[in-house]
Amino acid sequence: MRLLHTSDWHLGQSLHNFDRAYEHQCFLDWLLDTIVARQVDALLIAGDVFDNANPSAASQHQLYRFLRQASERVPHLNLIVIAGNHDSPGRLEAPGPLLETHGTRVVGQVRRGADGEIDLEQLVLPLTDRDGAVRAWCLAVPFLRPGDVPRAAPASGTTASGADAPSEQEPEQEPQAPAGDPYLAGIALLYQQALALAEARRQPGQAIVAMGHCHMVDGQMSDQSERRIVIGGTEMLPAGIFGPTIAYAALGHLHLAQAVGKQRHIRYCGSPIPLSFAETGYQHQVLLIEMEGEQAGAITPLPAPRAVPLLRVPARPAPLAHVLEELAALAPAPAEPHAQPLLEVRVLLEAPEPGLRARIEAALEGKAVRLAKIETSSPVRQPGQPDNAMTLEQLAQLKPDDIFKRLYAQKFGNDAPADQLSAFAELMLPGA
Repeated sequence: MRLLHTSDWHLGQSLHNFDRAYEHQCFLDWLLDTIVARQVDALLIAGDVFDNANPSAASQHQLYRFLRQASERVPHLNLIVIAGNHDSPGRLEAPGPLLETHGTRVVGQVRRGADGEIDLEQLVLPLTDRDGAVRAWCLAVPFLRPGDVPRAAPASGTTASGADAPSEQEPEQEPQAPAGDPYLAGIALLYQQALALAEARRQPGQAIVAMGHCHMVDGQMSDQSERRIVIGGTEMLPAGIFGPTIAYAALGHLHLAQAVGKQRHIRYCGSPIPLSFAETGYQHQVLLIEMEGEQAGAITPLPAPRAVPLLRVPARPAPLAHVLEELAALAPAPAEPHAQPLLEVRVLLEAPEPGLRARIEAALEGKAVRLAKIETSSPVRQPGQPDNAMTLEQLAQLKPDDIFKRLYAQKFGNDAPADQLSAFAELMLPGA
């Protein structure tokens, strides 16, 4: 059985006001062809399908068109979609009854019965081959909020949901539950409960696959594009929450493709397109997993083609004169407007540059690029430069020009020039 793991599409995203629909459509077209060419049996989409909880009609149409095309071209395909922290659980699940007729199962949120117990049946889904035989069981666990997880430890012999616990195991084989934090312990317990149900249902030769949208311990985040799930990083989960009988864990949330805890079978596939300029150096991909009975065999990255390049010029922030030279040297590459590279210009400033944007735009005249962002930075302050905290009494004695001088020195690493001080003094005059 072949699984394809993808996540973090962020349909509907814009990058500095530039729409990404063309790039997303190119990816979806490539993904569809890949599913057919690689004879994939199951597509696992591990959350953050949309970029926000209220996606546009166009981005929803893009998703549902892809799901329909995938089910038409590969009728036996299992499509499993879970919600991420960017998705609206209810909105993602709303068309579920219609999607199920085409082989797509969507899990947006954890449901509870009238008795308040978690409905584990919703989270444990069979994966079938082209002949309709069950080859694996999938723990389809969406992004979990504090109200979604069990609040009590399971009683001896049974889970907190009332499901029978798995047969006796050696202590070292138990999934590791984080200690001290009820939220993290609840997430670990929910996976244990779902795993117990899957173990009770599977037959010899059937694998167990887990899905999740979460931040694992030691997972490498991207700058500028990923949203913290919990401030302070207390949401990070240890790899030990996935029990030893889980053959593969398909994770979403982190945009850099990576294995977790040096374990080859616990993976983030990463985002399929760069979602910020910080991600330009990533290998954007999906992962093809060959299941061999109850275990995962070969795990193969399939690089996703990049329809629109993201450029950072220069590679490191540099003085304006150097930046303008590099921009002037850009070779014109004619392309349709929607396919032109998006450009971030990185300038190192030692003083304010009021005409910065105009000079950059002039240097780009005639170039087939789209200026998305101008990033300015200042020289790093010398280690010995004082940065002592001030008392409330000292702060109260500061005058506006003192604050201006301090901020200028903090940003540019030197004293404010006389003309800047004169302009600031003029600005502060009454009636100015």
